[in-house]
Amino acid sequence: MALEIPAQRKVGMVSLGCPKALVDSERILTRLRADGYAMSADYAGADVVLVNTCGFLDSAKEESLAAIGEAIAENGRVIVTGCMGNEAEAIRAKFPDVLAVTGAHQYEAVVDAVHEAAPASQGPYVDLIPQPSDDEIKLTPRHYSYLKISEGCNHACAFCIIPQLRGKLASRRVDAVLREAEKLVAAGTKELLVISQDTSAYGVDIRHEERMWKGHPVRAHMTDLARELGQLRTPQGETPWVRLHYVYPYPHVDAVIPLMAEGLVTPYLDIPFQHAAPSVLKAMKRPANEAKVLERLRAWREICPDIAIRSSFVVGFPGETEADFQYLLDWLDEAQLDRVGAFRFEPVAGAAANDLPGQVPEAVKEERYARIMEKTEAISAAKLAAKVGRTIKVIIDEVGEADEDGDIGATGRSQADAPEIDGAVYLRNVPASLKPGDFVNVTVEEADAHDLFGVIA
Repeated sequence: MALEIPAQRKVGMVSLGCPKALVDSERILTRLRADGYAMSADYAGADVVLVNTCGFLDSAKEESLAAIGEAIAENGRVIVTGCMGNEAEAIRAKFPDVLAVTGAHQYEAVVDAVHEAAPASQGPYVDLIPQPSDDEIKLTPRHYSYLKISEGCNHACAFCIIPQLRGKLASRRVDAVLREAEKLVAAGTKELLVISQDTSAYGVDIRHEERMWKGHPVRAHMTDLARELGQLRTPQGETPWVRLHYVYPYPHVDAVIPLMAEGLVTPYLDIPFQHAAPSVLKAMKRPANEAKVLERLRAWREICPDIAIRSSFVVGFPGETEADFQYLLDWLDEAQLDRVGAFRFEPVAGAAANDLPGQVPEAVKEERYARIMEKTEAISAAKLAAKVGRTIKVIIDEVGEADEDGDIGATGRSQADAPEIDGAVYLRNVPASLKPGDFVNVTVEEADAHDLFGVIA
């Protein structure tokens, strides 16, 4: 009688939250694939479903709970991980049938839970056969990749619970980061998105230790890392874009700007300013030297005129007065940031800000949110209008099908646009040979408040 080999076990994944959580999901799936699991694209085909949750805001928690509920309804065998994993009792109270709950970046615990819920073994005749590939699972398109350089955060911002969720700063070895980046670029990555909770603080916890890389010592420091990443080349000899996210404006950030001017690092900084009014920043427990920030922004633009600055701001923080909010609007007029996101303050369980006096009414939050978005949209529209007639470099994200006239359109991004959070560049009449990941020079023909429109030069 022929031996019947059990079917390969399949794992489904629902990944919520920020890019840092997406990296966690990629690492979990990579490990599971190495252990013999296949990936399922739907609930029906999965032996077990992982839900990687976000617990930063109450609204994010609600989305995570809804995702858990959907996975249980559609599949029934669910393991919960991620930032909301530290609320295991609340999750089990609502969903007693979940198989396991683990915290953020607890890779081993997640893998162990999957092994227990759906053992991967197909028997000795199969398990001895090597996996066909040891490449990492990617949940992003092939041409860009997130590069996580550290985990956790040493700040104690009043509105944030990330240190509670992900712990204190824990930096990766610089040679390990560079090795991963080199592997990604060799495999087709054209854009590296450097992420962490505090990119500027990279290496502080390990005293900026040196490691040997390509025959010379490199410190675990943001400027050293950025310089080395700028030396990477694709198999075609191109310089990949290196985009820095969540950069606190510490003094040493000034040293990165010349690297942008030299073309080694993408001229883009994602800086979490959160507010500008000194009284609000003090209540938030954040640095409050907003005047010096404006001076530094001017200096950076003198060194690298094409630098794009993106940030996010919280409106309606407890104690924020109309004068504070107007201060923020006036500051934005001076700062002229390229990309801005805004959020209405939302209490988060465990955050110190919940107990502050002067809670702002929801109607006032909504009104201020509308005003800041109107302000930043006008600034963005003017900045993009100034690019009409210029030729800029664009990375292609998607190429469409030919229409009835044979015209093929494409969507890309300029160096001022990070994927999924900033604007896009829409192209008309592109060649059929164009593909995602290609770099092209584009003549900008039109602009609106968020996006550019043009044609390949």
